[in-house]
Amino acid sequence: MTGVRDERIISPQELPDDLEHISIRPKTFSEYIGQDRVKANMNIYVQAAKDRGEALDHVLFYGPPGLGKTTLAQIIANEMHVQLRVTSGPAIERPGDLAAILTNLEPMDILFIDEIHRINRSVEEVLYPAMEDYALDIIMGKGPAARTLRVDLAPFTLIGATTRAGLLAAPLRDRFGVIERLDFYSHRDLEEIIKRSAALLQVPITETGAGELARRARGTPRIANRLLRRVRDFAQVQADGVITEDLAKATLDTLQIDRLGLDQVDRLFLETIILKYGGGPVGLDTLAATLNEDSGTLEDMCEPFLLQQGFINRTPRGRMATPLAYKHLGLTIPPTDRGSADG
Repeated sequence: MTGVRDERIISPQELPDDLEHISIRPKTFSEYIGQDRVKANMNIYVQAAKDRGEALDHVLFYGPPGLGKTTLAQIIANEMHVQLRVTSGPAIERPGDLAAILTNLEPMDILFIDEIHRINRSVEEVLYPAMEDYALDIIMGKGPAARTLRVDLAPFTLIGATTRAGLLAAPLRDRFGVIERLDFYSHRDLEEIIKRSAALLQVPITETGAGELARRARGTPRIANRLLRRVRDFAQVQADGVITEDLAKATLDTLQIDRLGLDQVDRLFLETIILKYGGGPVGLDTLAATLNEDSGTLEDMCEPFLLQQGFINRTPRGRMATPLAYKHLGLTIPPTDRGSADG
């Protein structure tokens, strides 16, 4: 299972192939499908900031990958009619890197930092006065002769995105005026997203074909669009170019993505808990060692969907498979199984 992050078609992480189709991303709130509560709230905040002629308050989006955090940041910049500067936490290695970015922002511009929970602690401390007072505190000299020079910044908005909000330092988290969680998408919303993307890509698709893709997309638009592109290839080569329900089923079965969106990695994760550890509980590090995979990768890329579907429980003693997992894999539930009781 090494290299899961690079191999899985249903990985919620952005893959190189996804970058070729940035054009299908919505550009306004009216085009954005799903996340109705977050969208409605942000629309109000943006309108209010525009009416006052002020920079939008700092925003933190958190939730599983692939749900539209970057897209929302781009939409906010479009709606505010300002420039968007995009970077990521690991890319900002030194305080000077951040200072260079901040001093080049125009008034009201938006700085988007993806994976903000991975930002260096020394860089994070530079953010505090920048977010609170629109200023940078630069230390000049060393030792007793050192003095602090304050550099004023143009009013700006920081939009942070993270899959692990709990790893953010409390002082940083508290400086965000707007904190919004993005949830997995409903089946109906994913259908609409798939039909919209198919129209933009000029791919004929039936209503039931879109429904079949939505069922297996794990509640994630990024995965839905990726599956659409893969099934389009099969439709082009093996059929008449139209994505039907039968074609979608056959293609996704070939790709080993089952009717609920689980792939071979998810099934191996569940089978390991059930067959090697008696259904659990088993610690994440033990699972990671057994599967030869990084525990952080499993926690970010396997667990959120399996938890949401009710296939596993997280307990103080470790992960446990639920009766739903046994049923989905076609395995007999042991009489002593307490997977659902320990949740």
